[in-house]
Amino acid sequence: MKYLLDTHSLIWFIEGNLQLSVHARQVIDNEGNELFISIASLWEMAIKFSISKLDLGQPFESLFPAQLEHNSIEILGITVEHLKAVCNLPFYHRDPFDRLIIAQAQVEQLPIISLDKIFDSYGVKREW
Repeated sequence: MKYLLDTHSLIWFIEGNLQLSVHARQVIDNEGNELFISIASLWEMAIKFSISKLDLGQPFESLFPAQLEHNSIEILGITVEHLKAVCNLPFYHRDPFDRLIIAQAQVEQLPIISLDKIFDSYGVKREW
């Protein structure tokens, strides 16, 4: 099965953080699953690294793409179709990164691995 990781899911997985649910960890660890991370998530993390709001023990440029390759996570780029979907999203949620991730999940028909229950309002399948 294919899954789109939300930003915090990837961070918590890399950290070994217990806030990541057992189910989410099992989905990510399952070698039979195809995992994707939005380029928007990487952009969000890069911003947080640059303003010292995120520290994963290594510089961003050392951590990525090494962690993605090690965990067989593919980068999902942003397409015009994704941006069209963003334009049509209701404003249940205002975070621009999350809105793009939601739009990508809708267009690509990917369940999202996320703790964020507001994603359910958009009709995307969420695993946690």
